[in-house]
Amino acid sequence: MASDRPSARELTAADLQPTADGSLTLRSQRFGQTYGSAFGAEAQARQVFVAGTGVATLARPRVLEIGFGVGQNLRATLSARGEGGPLDYLAYEYDPVAAGLLAELSQGSAGAEHPVWQEVLLSWPPPPGGELQIGVRQQLLRVRQMNVLTAELPLDWADAVYLDGFSPEANPELWTEEFLARVAQALRPGGVVATYSAAGRVRRALQAAGLQVEKCPGPPGKREFLRAVRP
Repeated sequence: MASDRPSARELTAADLQPTADGSLTLRSQRFGQTYGSAFGAEAQARQVFVAGTGVATLARPRVLEIGFGVGQNLRATLSARGEGGPLDYLAYEYDPVAAGLLAELSQGSAGAEHPVWQEVLLSWPPPPGGELQIGVRQQLLRVRQMNVLTAELPLDWADAVYLDGFSPEANPELWTEEFLARVAQALRPGGVVATYSAAGRVRRALQAAGLQVEKCPGPPGKREFLRAVRP
Protein backbone atom coordinates (compact mmCIF):
# COMPACT_ATOMS: atom_id res chain seq x y z
CA MET A 1 0.00 0.00 0.00
CA ALA A 2 1.33 3.43 -0.88
CA SER A 3 2.17 5.34 2.26
CA ASP A 4 1.44 8.73 0.67
CA ARG A 5 -2.23 7.90 0.17
CA PRO A 6 -4.87 8.29 2.89
CA SER A 7 -6.03 5.17 4.71
CA ALA A 8 -9.68 4.23 5.04
CA ARG A 9 -9.63 5.71 8.54
CA GLU A 10 -8.91 9.14 7.05
CA LEU A 11 -11.90 9.11 4.72
CA THR A 12 -14.53 11.73 5.56
CA ALA A 13 -18.20 12.42 4.87
CA ALA A 14 -17.06 14.24 1.72
CA ASP A 15 -16.16 10.83 0.30
CA LEU A 16 -19.73 9.54 0.65
CA GLN A 17 -21.50 9.12 -2.68
CA PRO A 18 -25.16 8.45 -3.51
CA THR A 19 -25.85 5.50 -5.80
CA ALA A 20 -28.63 5.02 -8.33
CA ASP A 21 -30.94 3.05 -6.00
CA GLY A 22 -30.78 5.71 -3.28
CA SER A 23 -28.25 3.92 -1.09
CA LEU A 24 -24.94 5.53 -0.17
CA THR A 25 -21.46 4.20 -0.71
CA LEU A 26 -17.96 5.45 -0.04
CA ARG A 27 -15.19 6.28 -2.46
CA SER A 28 -11.77 4.86 -1.60
CA GLN A 29 -9.04 7.40 -2.24
CA ARG A 30 -6.45 4.62 -2.16
CA PHE A 31 -8.02 2.47 -4.87
CA GLY A 32 -9.86 5.18 -6.77
CA GLN A 33 -13.10 3.17 -6.67
CA THR A 34 -16.28 3.07 -4.65
CA TYR A 35 -16.89 0.30 -2.13
CA GLY A 36 -20.26 -0.45 -3.74
CA SER A 37 -21.71 -0.10 -7.23
CA ALA A 38 -22.54 3.46 -8.31
CA PHE A 39 -25.51 1.92 -10.16
CA GLY A 40 -26.98 0.72 -6.86
CA ALA A 41 -24.87 -0.46 -3.94
CA GLU A 42 -27.79 -2.04 -2.10
CA ALA A 43 -29.16 -3.66 -5.26
CA GLN A 44 -25.77 -5.22 -6.01
CA ALA A 45 -25.48 -6.63 -2.50
CA ARG A 46 -28.92 -8.22 -2.72
CA GLN A 47 -28.60 -9.67 -6.23
CA VAL A 48 -24.98 -10.76 -6.36
CA PHE A 49 -24.20 -11.83 -2.82
CA VAL A 50 -27.48 -12.64 -1.05
CA ALA A 51 -29.45 -14.06 -3.98
CA GLY A 52 -26.35 -15.32 -5.78
CA THR A 53 -25.39 -17.57 -2.89
CA GLY A 54 -28.91 -18.37 -1.68
CA VAL A 55 -28.19 -17.47 1.95
CA ALA A 56 -31.74 -16.27 2.52
CA THR A 57 -33.09 -19.80 2.04
CA LEU A 58 -30.50 -21.83 3.96
CA ALA A 59 -31.37 -23.14 7.41
CA ARG A 60 -28.13 -22.17 9.18
CA PRO A 61 -25.81 -20.46 6.68
CA ARG A 62 -22.13 -19.85 7.28
CA VAL A 63 -20.93 -16.80 5.36
CA LEU A 64 -17.31 -15.84 4.70
CA GLU A 65 -16.83 -12.30 3.40
CA ILE A 66 -13.61 -11.18 1.75
CA GLY A 67 -13.68 -7.41 2.16
CA PHE A 68 -16.16 -6.17 4.80
CA GLY A 69 -15.79 -2.61 3.51
CA VAL A 70 -18.74 -0.49 4.64
CA GLY A 71 -20.90 -3.43 5.71
CA GLN A 72 -23.31 -3.27 2.77
CA ASN A 73 -23.34 -7.03 2.22
CA LEU A 74 -23.80 -7.71 5.92
CA ARG A 75 -26.77 -5.35 6.11
CA ALA A 76 -28.34 -6.96 3.03
CA THR A 77 -27.84 -10.40 4.59
CA LEU A 78 -29.31 -9.33 7.92
CA SER A 79 -32.30 -7.85 6.12
CA ALA A 80 -32.85 -11.09 4.22
CA ARG A 81 -32.46 -13.31 7.30
CA GLY A 82 -34.49 -11.14 9.68
CA GLU A 83 -33.85 -11.10 13.42
CA GLY A 84 -34.62 -14.76 14.01
CA GLY A 85 -32.89 -16.61 11.19
CA PRO A 86 -29.68 -18.36 12.35
CA LEU A 87 -26.51 -16.95 10.81
CA ASP A 88 -22.76 -17.37 11.29
CA TYR A 89 -20.93 -14.55 9.49
CA LEU A 90 -17.14 -14.18 9.34
CA ALA A 91 -15.58 -11.20 7.55
CA TYR A 92 -12.07 -9.91 7.00
CA GLU A 93 -11.21 -6.22 6.71
CA TYR A 94 -7.66 -4.90 6.56
CA ASP A 95 -8.37 -1.16 6.89
CA PRO A 96 -11.71 -0.43 8.61
CA VAL A 97 -13.46 2.87 7.99
CA ALA A 98 -14.51 5.11 10.86
CA ALA A 99 -17.61 4.15 12.84
CA GLY A 100 -19.19 7.54 12.15
CA LEU A 101 -19.03 6.94 8.42
CA LEU A 102 -20.62 3.51 8.79
CA ALA A 103 -23.48 5.08 10.73
CA GLU A 104 -23.96 7.90 8.24
CA LEU A 105 -23.95 5.84 5.07
CA SER A 106 -26.22 3.13 6.48
CA GLN A 107 -29.03 5.47 7.56
CA GLY A 108 -32.28 4.36 6.01
CA SER A 109 -30.79 1.31 4.29
CA ALA A 110 -32.22 -2.18 4.57
CA GLY A 111 -30.79 -3.90 7.63
CA ALA A 112 -29.64 -0.67 9.29
CA GLU A 113 -32.02 -1.12 12.23
CA HIS A 114 -31.16 -4.78 12.74
CA PRO A 115 -29.81 -5.43 16.28
CA VAL A 116 -26.58 -6.93 14.94
CA TRP A 117 -25.84 -3.83 12.85
CA GLN A 118 -26.67 -1.54 15.75
CA GLU A 119 -24.14 -3.47 17.85
CA VAL A 120 -21.59 -3.07 15.04
CA LEU A 121 -21.97 0.71 15.24
CA LEU A 122 -21.51 0.63 19.01
CA SER A 123 -18.46 -1.66 18.97
CA TRP A 124 -16.62 -0.70 15.77
CA PRO A 125 -13.77 -1.09 14.83
CA PRO A 126 -12.24 -4.53 15.43
CA PRO A 127 -8.91 -4.46 17.26
CA PRO A 128 -5.84 -4.49 14.97
CA GLY A 129 -4.86 -8.09 14.38
CA GLY A 130 -7.90 -9.25 16.33
CA GLU A 131 -11.62 -9.86 16.10
CA LEU A 132 -14.84 -8.02 16.82
CA GLN A 133 -17.48 -10.55 17.87
CA ILE A 134 -21.19 -9.83 18.18
CA GLY A 135 -23.84 -12.38 19.08
CA VAL A 136 -27.57 -11.65 19.07
CA ARG A 137 -29.85 -14.64 19.61
CA GLN A 138 -28.83 -17.21 16.97
CA GLN A 139 -26.86 -14.75 14.86
CA LEU A 140 -23.08 -14.49 15.24
CA LEU A 141 -20.90 -11.91 13.53
CA ARG A 142 -17.11 -11.91 13.60
CA VAL A 143 -15.05 -9.27 11.82
CA ARG A 144 -11.28 -9.71 11.83
CA GLN A 145 -8.99 -6.76 11.20
CA MET A 146 -6.34 -8.72 9.36
CA ASN A 147 -4.70 -8.98 5.97
CA VAL A 148 -6.78 -11.75 4.44
CA LEU A 149 -3.91 -12.65 2.11
CA THR A 150 -1.89 -13.93 5.06
CA ALA A 151 -4.67 -14.76 7.54
CA GLU A 152 -5.74 -18.34 8.18
CA LEU A 153 -9.08 -19.04 6.52
CA PRO A 154 -11.40 -21.75 7.85
CA LEU A 155 -11.32 -25.00 5.89
CA ASP A 156 -14.46 -26.74 4.56
CA TRP A 157 -16.55 -24.23 6.50
CA ALA A 158 -18.52 -21.74 4.40
CA ASP A 159 -21.84 -22.25 2.68
CA ALA A 160 -21.33 -18.89 0.97
CA VAL A 161 -18.32 -16.73 0.17
CA TYR A 162 -18.80 -13.07 -0.69
CA LEU A 163 -15.76 -12.18 -2.80
CA ASP A 164 -16.02 -8.40 -2.72
CA GLY A 165 -12.60 -6.81 -2.82
CA PHE A 166 -11.75 -3.88 -5.05
CA SER A 167 -11.47 -4.78 -8.72
CA PRO A 168 -8.80 -7.09 -10.16
CA GLU A 169 -7.23 -4.06 -11.84
CA ALA A 170 -7.03 -2.02 -8.61
CA ASN A 171 -6.30 -4.81 -6.12
CA PRO A 172 -4.93 -7.77 -8.10
CA GLU A 173 -3.59 -9.65 -5.06
CA LEU A 174 -7.13 -10.69 -4.07
CA TRP A 175 -7.82 -12.30 -7.43
CA THR A 176 -4.82 -14.56 -8.03
CA GLU A 177 -5.08 -18.30 -8.61
CA GLU A 178 -3.19 -18.87 -5.37
CA PHE A 179 -5.56 -16.83 -3.23
CA LEU A 180 -8.74 -18.04 -4.90
CA ALA A 181 -7.59 -21.62 -4.36
CA ARG A 182 -7.51 -20.84 -0.62
CA VAL A 183 -10.98 -19.33 -0.88
CA ALA A 184 -12.25 -22.49 -2.58
CA GLN A 185 -10.82 -24.60 0.24
CA ALA A 186 -12.87 -22.57 2.72
CA LEU A 187 -16.09 -23.79 1.09
CA ARG A 188 -18.08 -26.77 2.22
CA PRO A 189 -19.05 -29.19 -0.57
CA GLY A 190 -21.96 -27.52 -2.30
CA GLY A 191 -20.88 -24.10 -1.06
CA VAL A 192 -21.01 -21.09 -3.37
CA VAL A 193 -18.67 -18.20 -4.14
CA ALA A 194 -20.30 -15.09 -5.58
CA THR A 195 -18.50 -12.06 -6.94
CA TYR A 196 -19.52 -8.99 -8.88
CA SER A 197 -16.52 -9.50 -11.19
CA ALA A 198 -17.02 -11.36 -14.46
CA ALA A 199 -13.42 -10.93 -15.61
CA GLY A 200 -12.03 -13.84 -17.61
CA ARG A 201 -9.00 -14.23 -15.36
CA VAL A 202 -11.23 -14.45 -12.29
CA ARG A 203 -13.40 -17.09 -13.95
CA ARG A 204 -10.34 -19.09 -14.97
CA ALA A 205 -8.81 -18.84 -11.48
CA LEU A 206 -12.02 -20.13 -9.89
CA GLN A 207 -12.14 -23.00 -12.37
CA ALA A 208 -8.49 -23.80 -11.65
CA ALA A 209 -9.46 -24.05 -7.98
CA GLY A 210 -11.84 -26.89 -8.88
CA LEU A 211 -15.08 -24.90 -8.78
CA GLN A 212 -17.95 -25.09 -11.25
CA VAL A 213 -18.36 -21.55 -12.55
CA GLU A 214 -21.34 -19.94 -14.22
CA LYS A 215 -22.16 -16.44 -15.42
CA CYS A 216 -25.37 -14.96 -14.03
CA PRO A 217 -27.36 -11.90 -15.16
CA GLY A 218 -25.87 -8.91 -13.39
CA PRO A 219 -27.38 -6.15 -11.27
CA PRO A 220 -27.89 -2.65 -12.71
CA GLY A 221 -24.73 -1.49 -14.45
CA LYS A 222 -23.30 -5.02 -14.80
CA ARG A 223 -24.12 -7.44 -17.60
CA GLU A 224 -22.94 -10.48 -15.63
CA PHE A 225 -21.50 -11.67 -12.35
CA LEU A 226 -19.82 -14.96 -11.44
CA ARG A 227 -21.18 -17.72 -9.29
CA ALA A 228 -18.92 -20.71 -8.50
CA VAL A 229 -19.90 -23.93 -6.69
CA ARG A 230 -17.68 -26.45 -4.95
CA PRO A 231 -18.77 -29.89 -6.19
